Amino acid sequence: MKRFFKLYWIEQKLGFRCCDGIIFGVAMPVGILVLIAIIAGEKMAGGMGYTYLESAFASLIAVGICACAFMGLPLTIADYRDKKILKHFFVTPCSPTWILGAVLVCNSVTAILSAISVTAVAVIGLGYQMKGSVLVFIGTWLLTLISMLSIGMMLASLCQTIKSTNAVTSAVYFPMLFLSGATIPYELFPTGLQKVASVLPLTQGIKLMKEASMGIQMDSLMGRVILLLSITVICSVISIKTFKWE
Repeated sequence: MKRFFKLYWIEQKLGFRCCDGIIFGVAMPVGILVLIAIIAGEKMAGGMGYTYLESAFASLIAVGICACAFMGLPLTIADYRDKKILKHFFVTPCSPTWILGAVLVCNSVTAILSAISVTAVAVIGLGYQMKGSVLVFIGTWLLTLISMLSIGMMLASLCQTIKSTNAVTSAVYFPMLFLSGATIPYELFPTGLQKVASVLPLTQGIKLMKEASMGIQMDSLMGRVILLLSITVICSVISIKTFKWE
């Protein structure tokens, strides 16, 4: 474990030196939250009994997860593979599990910072109050984070070059960002687009977090939990089995 933590700490210092995670994972959701609060914070979201600010809180916390899982983690591993860094790791005691785990924890820290920042601005700056259970909300957030990061690990293992990784992660990241309800409120989508958005796994995670934060009855709770857990297990196994050093 000491070696793993050493590897993680080096990875974390490199992560803090890169501003992309802070910009897209932390600053962007905070900025969108403030913008929504100014434009329509107290307005009711589609007659659903809650305001746009209450709806946006859980959604924008997912933006940090989206950025870390679908851009940060895969691109870091692809960059290491492209620069032959992973090839050098191959002759060390490091295993694919160690390397993926260190990068995963590093990106999880960024997602945590994003969640804390959004929460601080919402509660202190905008007067937001969570109606639901804080513990249940944290549980749904953790489940969403782990499941999305597992998809990112799978992409990192399957994509062999930096070019292919950029193309694949962009094809995954932008639909997840704009169609899952993370940035554009899900309630504003027409019925047909809502059906398409419901196919995305991040949409199910956001729905869980919204329902937990607002204290409303969780529809299809077990189905969504089983879906996200299944994604976590399947993608984690694929990522470890298909991992290549070069």
